[in-house]
Amino acid sequence: MRKSLKKHGTAARLRTRLRAWKKVTMNPWVKGVLPRKTVELISVALNAACTNLNPDGTRRHIRAALEAGATREEILMMLKMASALAIHSCSLGAPILLEEAKAAGVQPQKKPTEPTPACDKMKEIGQWNQAWDPFFELDPVWTDEFFAVGTGIYTGGVLSPKDVELLSIAFDASITHMYAPGTRRHIKSALKLGATMEEIMEVLKLCDSQGIQACNLGVPILAEELARRSK
Repeated sequence: MRKSLKKHGTAARLRTRLRAWKKVTMNPWVKGVLPRKTVELISVALNAACTNLNPDGTRRHIRAALEAGATREEILMMLKMASALAIHSCSLGAPILLEEAKAAGVQPQKKPTEPTPACDKMKEIGQWNQAWDPFFELDPVWTDEFFAVGTGIYTGGVLSPKDVELLSIAFDASITHMYAPGTRRHIKSALKLGATMEEIMEVLKLCDSQGIQACNLGVPILAEELARRSK
């Protein structure tokens, strides 16, 4: 009898905790600060990001984004931005490479000067980031090839400039990335474009909602292992 009551009490406490966790996780979906479509597009971005690559979450939120009215082009833009996030490997590594090469007395090989129209375009529209200067110095042709793909994020017209910045905040502040320089840069740009503090906070809350993925992953495994042990 005592064992049964104890088991019932444990289950009740677990249900209470799950309800509390569901409430905090779902807050951005029910509060209404951001449109439902925007919430789902940000969720697609967070799950598909090259730092996360969560297939189940990506599928779930692509489906929800389509149901909320997102277009094929908007979702493809999320995936494009999710891929472009990888540039932070160069933002991190290239300055270190230049510093350590200088300390070691190593000089880069001379390269022929070639035009870099995509990089020039990024500078022209005010989207060039000084953090990109080190890898532009090391390999301007490759950098231009990268931004030939990335420029469309800002000039393609699929997303508003404000939404591009809100999504960029999500990528950089995400629990799988936490890139402080980019988070600050995009928050500053979002505020200049008219984003409210409340909208930006909703983006950060969506990043926090990704924490539930630990339960999505672990709880089914726990249930399977408990069932295996009971046999």
